[in-house]
Amino acid sequence: MRTEPTPSEGDVNHSPLRSQWQSQHLDPGTRDLLARDSAAFLHQSVSTPCLSAIAKAQGIWIEDTGGRRYMDFHGNNVHHVGYAHPHVIAAIKAQLDTLTFAPRRFASERAVELAEKLSARFHSLTGHAGKVLFTTGGSDAVEVAIKLARIATGRFKTLSFWDSFHGAGFGASSVGGESLFRSGHAVGPLLPGSEHVAPFGCYRCPYGHAVDDGGQPRIDQCQLACARMVRYVLEREGDVAAVIAEPARAVPFIPPPGYWQAVRAACHAHGTLLIFDEIPTGLGKTGRFFAAEHDGAAPDIVVLGKALGGGVLPMAACIARAELDVAGAFALGHYTHEKNPVTSAAALATLEVIEREQLVENAAQVGAYALERLQDMKQRHALIGDVRGRGLLLGLDLVSDRQAKTPAAAAAERVLYAALARGLSFKTTMGNVLTLTPPLITTRKQMGQALDILDECLAEVGRED
Repeated sequence: MRTEPTPSEGDVNHSPLRSQWQSQHLDPGTRDLLARDSAAFLHQSVSTPCLSAIAKAQGIWIEDTGGRRYMDFHGNNVHHVGYAHPHVIAAIKAQLDTLTFAPRRFASERAVELAEKLSARFHSLTGHAGKVLFTTGGSDAVEVAIKLARIATGRFKTLSFWDSFHGAGFGASSVGGESLFRSGHAVGPLLPGSEHVAPFGCYRCPYGHAVDDGGQPRIDQCQLACARMVRYVLEREGDVAAVIAEPARAVPFIPPPGYWQAVRAACHAHGTLLIFDEIPTGLGKTGRFFAAEHDGAAPDIVVLGKALGGGVLPMAACIARAELDVAGAFALGHYTHEKNPVTSAAALATLEVIEREQLVENAAQVGAYALERLQDMKQRHALIGDVRGRGLLLGLDLVSDRQAKTPAAAAAERVLYAALARGLSFKTTMGNVLTLTPPLITTRKQMGQALDILDECLAEVGRED
């Protein structure tokens, strides 16, 4: 029997509000293109059928085929340096005039340079030398990390977290914890040995512990039960190859103080590797180059993707401790475009933009301003049960009852479409969490404009309720 995901597990392709918004805001030409798109592509949740059609993307803005402009605070987390950044575009064009492709058996200077730069960043994070493999997508990079962990440890089990997302590939969806990406495989088993535990999430702690009046975890009471469960499973299983996790959950949820240090210690005690999936959070999104830097825990393997290609080309990387370079006789990631000079040039240019324009620092500063504004909104809007985030990974947990923390999914959807009508695009996660992930180039003024729109939409929906 096929299992259907509930509406709270992803954007709903056919909701009445979606249809109403489309009828009010899309011109006939756009509707015609959407119909052609729907006829040409296999349908799947959160992708096809599409909401609208895009004609232009520049900086923090996208423009649809009807000429409507939106501040894109979603962007699938690929637009850290903004869309069509001139330096990235110029680097790609220059590389196209020099060398367009490198077969796997030939070294590419651009790819080597990129690997060296990422390895240096890895060393700054972990204190260990790093070595790299490139893929064209984050899901594939996760597969590489899983294979490497299996070979390096001689074990096949993984431990990961419910409600996590690590990609749509077979292995990546196996270690992921969203039923939206797992239920379609109900015709057969997922990857053997894929164990899961409840994740950290202090606002609605799966272990039943409360937070204080400021929404902060009571560590003295909970004693990091979420981290202790990881240690318990590693002890009971005894042969887990790797723990794979998002250091900051993209929902978002921020780990409680000491969480990753406790998990790191548990992994070390049981010979288990720690893999951090920094595909959405890396490259500065949280106000540090790696989100893991906030928590003082060094992973054995890091996976990057999404924004690595500058919002132009698909590019991802698996970076591992050099000591884990033990799979030379196997094909971990034997990809056609593994050392592509053009995608490597795009990634190098992206790193240069992040450094030159001090975008990590900007994310920290603008994000701190946004959190302050959002906390003020929480005082004025009963719909907001919790505000959380780091840098430019921000979330508002909407509730119909603050005391019971009842998720307000219907209200979140109304806020989403009200914001789209005013020129602000973001996504909802877990049905009721407004998740804002703007580009790192977002200015304080632009953030203020976006939050003004959000404020208006929350007031409007609050009055309706």
